[in-house]
Amino acid sequence: MSSDLDRQIEQLKRCEPLKESEVKALCLKAMEILVEESNVQRVDAPVTICGDIHGQFYDMKELFKVGGDCPKTNYLFLGDFVDRGFYSVETFLLLLALKVICPFCPLEKYYCFSFW
Repeated sequence: MSSDLDRQIEQLKRCEPLKESEVKALCLKAMEILVEESNVQRVDAPVTICGDIHGQFYDMKELFKVGGDCPKTNYLFLGDFVDRGFYSVETFLLLLALKVICPFCPLEKYYCFSFW
């Protein structure tokens, strides 16, 4: 799934839609990960804390451009991913795909992509 997921992430970064079957598979994989996580997450420093994105896809892309890509940068997203911006679905799917591909940094076991 990793090569497919890598391709999907690149597609989502270009704000291009995924196929319905890909969205379903991504949601199922993310659900497997999120269900196993504790409601309270330990987050080790350094971490980049991101507040309300509100579906502002290009603002989120700028966050990653400035802050760096996972797993080089640890991110904690506090919520309000969608609800106002024009690209709410694309924003949420990219965050979900990044969570699936990078739930933690493999070398140091830090969560580099956490949802609050």
